Order: sequence, then C-alpha cells, then structure tokens
Amino acid sequence: METTKQKGNGIAILMMIFLFAMISMVTNLAAPIGIIWKNQPALEGSNTLGMLGNMMNFLAYLFMGSPSGKLLTKIGYKKSALVAIAIGFTGMFVQYLSGVVLTESVWFGLPANFFVYLLGAFIAGVCVCMLNTVVNPMLNLLGGGGNRGNQLILIGGSANSLTGTLTPILVGMLIGEVTKNTTMVDVNLVLFIAMAIFAVSFIVLFATPIADPQASKAAGNSVDAHSPWNFRHFVLGAIAIFLYVGVEVGIPGTLLFFLSDTTANGAGLDPATAVNIAGFTAGTYWFLMLVGRFSAGFIADKVSSRTMMIAVNALGIVLIIAAMLVPTSVTTSMPIFTGSSFAMTVIPMSAVLLVLCGLCTSVMWSSIFNLATEGLGKYTAAASGIFMMMVVGGGVMPIIQNVIADKIGYMVSYIVPLLSIAFMLYYALFGSKNVNTDIPVE
Repeated sequence: METTKQKGNGIAILMMIFLFAMISMVTNLAAPIGIIWKNQPALEGSNTLGMLGNMMNFLAYLFMGSPSGKLLTKIGYKKSALVAIAIGFTGMFVQYLSGVVLTESVWFGLPANFFVYLLGAFIAGVCVCMLNTVVNPMLNLLGGGGNRGNQLILIGGSANSLTGTLTPILVGMLIGEVTKNTTMVDVNLVLFIAMAIFAVSFIVLFATPIADPQASKAAGNSVDAHSPWNFRHFVLGAIAIFLYVGVEVGIPGTLLFFLSDTTANGAGLDPATAVNIAGFTAGTYWFLMLVGRFSAGFIADKVSSRTMMIAVNALGIVLIIAAMLVPTSVTTSMPIFTGSSFAMTVIPMSAVLLVLCGLCTSVMWSSIFNLATEGLGKYTAAASGIFMMMVVGGGVMPIIQNVIADKIGYMVSYIVPLLSIAFMLYYALFGSKNVNTDIPVE
C-alpha cells in the first residue's frame, strides 16, 4: 500500500513540475510576440504598446488571484489544473484568431485585431494564475512541507526557468527577421505548438490518478480581528514581490526590445539576425535563472533568505548601474545559449551586464516569500493569496519601464528595476523583521 502511495505521489509530482514549466512557456511568449506588434506600422514602433500583451497577461493575477484560491478550495487541485489548462488552450486560440480576424479594421486608432490579441493574452494570464495557485502549494504538500516541500518547489522552479530559457529562443528561431510585414500569422506555428501542448497535457492529467494531499485545515470561519495586512514585514514584503516580478520580467523583456530594435535607438545589430540574437540573449538570462535556482537548492539549508537577498540585490544594483553607464556602442563577445549549446556572439556590454542579473533574480521570489510569511502562522494561507495578486507587478512595472524607453531611451528605462531592487535591498536589511509579535498567530 505504501509503495502504491509513493508511486502515486511520484506521478503527481512529475505532473506538477510539468505544469510549472508550462507557466513559464505561456508567460514568456508575450515579449517576443510583442516585438511583432510593435513593428506594425500602426503601432509606430512603440515599446509601450508592444509590452501591453505582457501587461494583460499579468493583469489577470489581480483579478484571478483570490478567485483561484477559492476555486481550488471548492473543486480541488486536479480539477482546478484541468480548468486552467482548458483556459490556457482558449487563450492561445484567441491569440491565433488575432492573426485572421478583424485584420482590416481599426479601433481607437489601432488595428482591431490587436485588441483580440490582448484579450487572448489576458485569458492566457488567467490560466497561468490558476496554475500557479495549484502548483506551488501542491508541490509543498506532496513533499510534506519543510525542506522536502521547499526542495520540490525549487525543482519545479528549475523546470520553469528551463522553459523560460527555451521559449524566446524557439520563437526567435521560428520567426526569424521581424519587419513591418511580419504579422501574427507568422507566429501561428508557435501558437499551434502551445495549443498542442495544452491539449496533450489536459488528456494526460485527466487520465492521471491524482488525489488531493491533505492540507492542514483552516481555523473554521470564526471572525478574526487581524489579517496579514496587520504585519508590517508582510506589507513591505508584498510590495517587494510586486516590484520583484516587475524586475524579473522587465529586465529581459526590455532587453529583447532593445536588441531587436534596428533603428538608431536600438543596439545596432544586423536586421537579418537581430531578433534571433535577441531571443538567444533573453533565453540566456532565463538560463542563468535556472542555474541560480538549481544552485540555491544546495545551499538553502545553510544560507538564510535574508543573507541571499542582501547579496543578490547588492550585486543587481551594481550590474544595472554599470549597464546604464556603459555606452551601448561598447560591445563584447558573450557565450549565448542557443537552446542546445553556447555560441560566441557580439552584443553590447550593457546587454551582458543585464543578462547576468538573471543570477540575482533567480532566488528573490522564494526569499521574499520566506521572509514575508515568517511568523504569520494561521495567516500564511491568506498571505499566499495576496502574494499571488501582487504578481500583477510583472505587468505594471514593465509598462512603466517601456514608457520611459519610448520617451528617453532603453538604458535610461532601467532606472525602474534599479529603484525596485534598491527597495528590495532595504527590505532585506531593515523591513523584513517581524515587529508585530504581539498578534496571536496560533
């Protein structure tokens, strides 16, 4: 009986890790597809409009964070995941439709099919939010909590980073050079692959016997005078998570736009290979996140979250400042991860410095979550739901960054992640201490 249970847990763990990987695939489609839209004549090369798909993807977290948790409680992990996958397929299909419907119509001065794409991006974001709600707690519960649960989440995070690495590379390879004549039709193969993955995942998950692990029961429906918002270190941690997701997405997303921009404002790369190199470079950022998360799994039991946060944020500040100060005309050769190997590629030095930030952002989520929920006791579950809503920062902050990129310049726009990382360093140094120890948490 015990062997059967372990086998069942093993299948469930593998399925959750695969779903963790799908989260990154859906999320990281937004930036490379945004390059196609920003190069449409009607959008006039606007980085802000090009990043709107990413914003819609993350805006879904604001609306679905709390409902996803309630749905999970009502119908369980497996059914919630199945609903999420079905919604994800729908999101990809609507994005496909944006290339074939309303292509000649104009709404509010913009192509009407652009709004269809944004709707698809929002639906896909709903899927990702729901999958996140399922995967993180289920891996923790399947591992029995504690170190084992944390280890499974780190493994899932590594799979997440792997698909984050491969997605922009795959899109860059399949699309090739992006011009004003490139449309959503040219990305159909990518969307068909995504829809196929969703369809197969639904069938496999439906046929996989997964029992919901038993979580500790909440303390009934009694009225409580307190909430996570009564804890100063949680409030500051929620702000830190909002900013962190903006940093994680904004650094590679804007870098993708910068390297693929063949105008005088861009990196000056060959138009024939700019998008491909941009995809490889952004993929390398995510590859370094994979390296960072994988490595952190070996030291997390010896190095505190606070120490890791101080170290990576201090390094991140140095790297971003250096990237902003180095002239974009200064280039260097860097081994760029191409999906199967590394190839030496000439890119601006500033891009290299920003890619290295992937090592810094790799451990920020888990560290902030750990620090912000320390000592919350019975309020931890509610805190987790709030954290999921704060992921909307991954949509808001990159938009702000790209407004600056449009108005002043790409490198200047990195003042947004720089200030965000500075706040996270403050949080690690001073704001993460629980000063509300008088509130009962049992």
